Amino acid sequence: MSMSPNQPAPAVPQGPWALFLDIDGTLLEHAAHPDAVVVGGELRSLLTRLEAQLDGALAFITGRSIAAVDHLFQPLRLRAAGLYGLEHRLVRNGPVEAAGEPADIAALAQEIEAELANADVYIERKGPILAIHTRAAPQLLERATRLVEQALARLPAGYRVLAGNAGVELMPLEAAKGAAIRRFMQGAAFAGRRPVFLGDDTSDENGFDAINEMNGISVRIRPRGATAARHALASVDEALAWLDMVSQRNAERSTSLIAP
Repeated sequence: MSMSPNQPAPAVPQGPWALFLDIDGTLLEHAAHPDAVVVGGELRSLLTRLEAQLDGALAFITGRSIAAVDHLFQPLRLRAAGLYGLEHRLVRNGPVEAAGEPADIAALAQEIEAELANADVYIERKGPILAIHTRAAPQLLERATRLVEQALARLPAGYRVLAGNAGVELMPLEAAKGAAIRRFMQGAAFAGRRPVFLGDDTSDENGFDAINEMNGISVRIRPRGATAARHALASVDEALAWLDMVSQRNAERSTSLIAP
């Protein structure tokens, strides 16, 4: 993992490539509550253009459930890995491989909800993943992390704690963005392409590792200290501007190829 805070901005990908996108903190600014974010028409249009230019080789790789992603980006129903890869939609507009909530996680969620009965803390139950969002109450992040770590000792083997910039999550070990990216890369729409992944948080580092192993382009948005990403963009606005520039270059390239 590089310790340099000066990763260069990514160049425009050459040749056939595939695009993987985190959502919160990458395409959209974070909000105190995940439901408070809004997707504008420009972003929908940009994603639609990129997906067409990439012949479908575009997928969300997110901690949100796919149902939440669909609600956010409606009417788009793009390829996606939700819940860090515990849910998949491998085909645009296709069926979702969903994940349910185990009884032990349901019981733990109720326990932590009672312990952190604070309007500024949002506890999100995402099937087998329990997320505690403390963006609106950063002073409670340490307490929330301690509660989840204590709970880990009482659960069956196979779970881990992931601390983020503004919250903490408890999830199965198999929930990993890198594994989700690898699965997509085995599909017909993605095979043989160079993968590009944009993310912004601790949970994206596993994805950056996978991208680097495939000689892809790993990009962290607003990096803070150590990261496996080999490139960086300073903000959500910069990420969107870069994606728009790449889309324009793709369009220009296509026009030049068909020009007489």
